[in-house]
Amino acid sequence: MSEEPQRQGGRPVGDKTAAGHASGNGPASRAADGSGCTDRAESTDGSGPADGTASAGGPAGRRPRERRTGPRRLLPTWRTALGALVLLVLLLVGGFAAGYALVGIPPANAAAVAQSTLYLYEDGSLLARDGEVNRENVRISRVPLPVRRAVLAAEDRDFYSERAVDPQGMIRAAWNTLLGKGKQSGSTITQQYVKNYYLGQEQTLSRKWKEFFISVKLSREQSKDDILLGYLNTSYFGRNAYGVQAAAQAYYGKDIEDIDLAEGAYLASVLNAPSAFDVTLHPENKDAAVARWNYTLDGMVKQKWLTSGQRASLAFPMPQRAKPATGLSGQRGYVVQAVEEYLTGQGILDENTLAAGGYRITTTLERAKQDAFVRAVDDQVNARLDPRRAADRNVRVGGASIEPSTGRVVALYGGVDYTRQYVNNATRRDYQVGSTFKPFVLTAAVEHRSRTQDGRRITPGTRYDGTDGRTVQGWGGKPYAPGNDDGLSYGRITVTEATDKSVNSVYAQMAMDVGPAKVRQTALDLGIPANTPDLSASPSIALGTATASVLDMAEAYATLANHGRHGAYTLVARVTKDGREVALPGRAVRQTVDRVAADTTTAILQSVVTSGTGTAAQSAGRPAAGKTGTAEEDRAAWFAGYTPELATVVALMGQDPDSGAQRSLYGALGLPRVSGGGVPARIWGRFTALALGNTAITEFDLWLQPGNWLEPAPEPSGSGAARSTASGSPGPTRSPGDGEPEGDGADDGANDGPADGTGTDPGAGTEDGGPAGAGEPPGTATGAGSPAGGGLYPGLGNGGYGRLDTLDGSGQGAGGGPGPGTGSAGTGGPRRGDGFTGGPGGGAGPGLGPAVGGTRPGLGGPPAVGGGPFGRTGR
Repeated sequence: MSEEPQRQGGRPVGDKTAAGHASGNGPASRAADGSGCTDRAESTDGSGPADGTASAGGPAGRRPRERRTGPRRLLPTWRTALGALVLLVLLLVGGFAAGYALVGIPPANAAAVAQSTLYLYEDGSLLARDGEVNRENVRISRVPLPVRRAVLAAEDRDFYSERAVDPQGMIRAAWNTLLGKGKQSGSTITQQYVKNYYLGQEQTLSRKWKEFFISVKLSREQSKDDILLGYLNTSYFGRNAYGVQAAAQAYYGKDIEDIDLAEGAYLASVLNAPSAFDVTLHPENKDAAVARWNYTLDGMVKQKWLTSGQRASLAFPMPQRAKPATGLSGQRGYVVQAVEEYLTGQGILDENTLAAGGYRITTTLERAKQDAFVRAVDDQVNARLDPRRAADRNVRVGGASIEPSTGRVVALYGGVDYTRQYVNNATRRDYQVGSTFKPFVLTAAVEHRSRTQDGRRITPGTRYDGTDGRTVQGWGGKPYAPGNDDGLSYGRITVTEATDKSVNSVYAQMAMDVGPAKVRQTALDLGIPANTPDLSASPSIALGTATASVLDMAEAYATLANHGRHGAYTLVARVTKDGREVALPGRAVRQTVDRVAADTTTAILQSVVTSGTGTAAQSAGRPAAGKTGTAEEDRAAWFAGYTPELATVVALMGQDPDSGAQRSLYGALGLPRVSGGGVPARIWGRFTALALGNTAITEFDLWLQPGNWLEPAPEPSGSGAARSTASGSPGPTRSPGDGEPEGDGADDGANDGPADGTGTDPGAGTEDGGPAGAGEPPGTATGAGSPAGGGLYPGLGNGGYGRLDTLDGSGQGAGGGPGPGTGSAGTGGPRRGDGFTGGPGGGAGPGLGPAVGGTRPGLGGPPAVGGGPFGRTGR
């Protein structure tokens, strides 16, 4: 019987290894089936290998693997490496898919779309720039092809052939950044555009991650040209210029379409280092800037965008010196404010649209005239201000000048500096205009053929009572008795003299005689806005209690200068955005006031300048018409005037700089009082002389109704009616030439001629002919002329006036007396008519019959009674 092996725990002693291998639980069995990490079986005591032979449980004859020793133990096997690579690829693909799905194209960042709006003088030169970012987007067609290619040569020569992103460049840039060689982008133009337009400039991994996916997506949605244009419009070029258009202006003072190749190559070069390569700011870096410029041009040659010959002919284009930022200081802010109000008020642009920026607005302002206004105010006001004088702190100045024939605002003065005084003194409507309103009363009186309370026609020669504090007659409201300046009384005074001296008592009564509502309407017809504060239909309207703006008054005076033809002023000549025109409304011009009425007012206002309160305006050195004005309590002083070429209004205003309250100008500029005929008139004269210094002197072309310069006789109420004054009080003793030089005033023809010139005394009837016939009510055909007087001296018969809305104004008046007679023309409505017939001459003298309006020729007085063929084509 054979001996069995000794067992331990149910297993033969000494058979641990074999049993372990057989069962697959030992190291040797795990190695055999490839699932373990041991090359060979261990001995039962763990001291070494067993017998060096193959295990009974392993494949027959397999040689065990050699065990790794040393550093080799740290390296993965090829199986591990392959697995890791597959895993990495899966992660990258998954990450790309996830990133592409999760990262969308965001809206543009606010800074990238912000643009400035440019305000230009009428000649296209820059006046002001409004906006925090100096940028003006342009279309690709405005950027010359050589300039585009220069940018590509400098920044990304493979742009049109490459993909949206450059992984190698990104890796290289990241590696260089890690090595401390500075932060580098390694980006394509597409990536740079994405950074500029969508993301921002921070250098972070998250931004680069977003940049990558947005660039890929964007390249599938936009063309290469669109991406290049976006890059050109958003890149920073230095000098606070964002975008290629702003850069062209900043470095060369040109629009981008006018930039040549050499200049374009320089602009492309500065993209790399805007501040360092600005050769005027850093002349020490000129060599580096020139080297970058050469690199750009050489790149164009390599890309065959430029020939060697063309390259050799180019010289480095030195940019102009950097200019101070054209912000809103000085007059710029006032102009921008006025233009914005004009655009929104006219419905051209709304405030939100305008605030978005990107507009190019060409104004009607002329640089030379704008500078002339600043110089005139500096000479007459700013140079005389004394900081130690309390009243000088309150001085404000506003001014505006309009070309009457076109309505163009050619100069605007809003204040000393927009950054110091925000309120625009040229457009504000809170100061009374004072006596500058009186010409509107005169114009209304002549246009409406108005009469005094006792029936006399109101003309420049009509006499009024100029007593200080005289109560206005005919007013049904609370008694109104305005005082004259300094409490002066003038007695019997003509309308011309009352205008020269700005007599309040006369003009308040005249406004009542004309009708306050008619005066108000005439002001509106001349251009005063209907919503002007305190423009009320009462006798006080004549004294300028309304608070129109300087610009409003300039428009009204421009209408007078334009012979009663009115069109709203215009401050903007052209508006564009991205090269596209914004439609502007047309300017309607029409005859809102009768020409003879407007020209009569002009003639009277010429007298104000030559011999009245406005003599300081003679410093303009030209024929001028104007009117002074002073607001209540001397809170404002005005001068409004015009030459045939310019209508200009100047106002000094008193305002507390702290509270904003209106203040008197007493003591300002070292003067006891500041009146319209003083500093404002001198500013007006100085400005006008500077603004028109190089132009020929032009005389006023006025149409005046003959006889208006002589005081007409009152309309008789019956035979022997006596003359009365405007106030109804007895008239003063007349001087020779008034019709009753030496007689007793009786209408008996014994010793004198009566007022109407019909007396029988052959030596005393000196009164001129009767007044012009009043036009019939609107819609009728003719105005009838009055008969002439029959005294010894020549009679004067004025032609009838047709109203503005009549069809014909062919009235006539006959001259009387044995001397030469003069028959004046009728004046009709502008719509149509058959010319105007001059009245027949009286006696043996010739007749004179000029045509003054209408569409067909006027006729001279009939030759049978001395008329000559003096008719001319109606205008």
